[in-house]
Amino acid sequence: MPSSETDIAIQVERGHASSSGCETTRFPISTHSTSPKPLSRQRYSGALLFNLLSFTLPALYATLSKLWVANISTSLVATTDAYTYISVVAEVLNEGLPRASWLIIGNLTSRTFSQRLTLSYTLIVFQTGLGLIVSIIIISTAPSFTSAFVPRGTRTASIKYVRISAFSALASAVEVAVAASTRALDRPDVPLLISSIKFVINIALDLLLISRFHVGTHKPTINTQAAIRLTCDLSAAGAGLVYFCASSLRTWKRRGDGAVVRAAGAAEERPRLSLRALAILLPPGSLTFLESAVRNALYLWLVSGIVAMGNDYATAWGVFTTIRWGLVMVPVQSLEATSLAFVGHAWGAWRASVGEYSRRPSVSPQHLLRQSTSPEPWANELNLNSF
Repeated sequence: MPSSETDIAIQVERGHASSSGCETTRFPISTHSTSPKPLSRQRYSGALLFNLLSFTLPALYATLSKLWVANISTSLVATTDAYTYISVVAEVLNEGLPRASWLIIGNLTSRTFSQRLTLSYTLIVFQTGLGLIVSIIIISTAPSFTSAFVPRGTRTASIKYVRISAFSALASAVEVAVAASTRALDRPDVPLLISSIKFVINIALDLLLISRFHVGTHKPTINTQAAIRLTCDLSAAGAGLVYFCASSLRTWKRRGDGAVVRAAGAAEERPRLSLRALAILLPPGSLTFLESAVRNALYLWLVSGIVAMGNDYATAWGVFTTIRWGLVMVPVQSLEATSLAFVGHAWGAWRASVGEYSRRPSVSPQHLLRQSTSPEPWANELNLNSF
């Protein structure tokens, strides 16, 4: 019966060895099948299914929350869009370094699993710090933010809502950083876990506290809805972060290649925060950050003009964007997130094939055609350098 393990030869320097100065030692490594199941997270179809579910749940809750706020007061429906505009501000951060994760963390050919975890941890901590700064700025400028993005008639009542929702920028920064890192690591189940926790807890608390059938005799307010949403956002982002860190470290400790490195006498690289990792992420991330800053600034300028036209226009715009998000953006973002992860894998494989230190790499149309007709050319690296 054939063994599932193969010997690998490692040359270890010995001062008293033969004339070559090296001695060959053999260590077993695992060579399990490199063909994942069709709906595996390591296949495009499986990753797309995970991403569709993880993007659908927030869009569904956004629709339900508007209906519940309409039951509280129809004039305050436009106020809930302040949460969306806070998310747009946070999106400038979320489309900076996290967008670089597909290219950097997704490169499983040239980087070890430990190096990719180091990049992921550094990205998450850096984005968390930026999200906290943005949240504090929004809290301190809540009246100005409200005057720009809330209709005139409800601005006074909306200032507290904006201050409560301000820390959604922090939750969004953590969630997006974790989601981008884990998708690049072929773990789309982590973003799905975050979305599922957020959706289930939001629905349960909204039914209990602000729906028509809420428990108790209190009168629901939009501030209650904002507090519930913020609590769920922070809880889900924290749960996803803990799950990712625990599962990734557990996987790193039991990996077979780590045993080979230890046996060879080399120092094992432990995932950790690193300024060098941040320096790797900054150059490509700065370009996407600038593009996102310009694009979202234009969008917020457009929105402020619509809000200035009155409550009816602001409400109509908010309803339109909610419908557009559910019908158009959910499938688009699911396809984008899935494709970017696999493009990152293919980029790493191609870059390694032409030479990592080549200053001016080039590719021929024939090579691109071969790559497109041979899906997943990085399959071996995917099994040996992922969860």
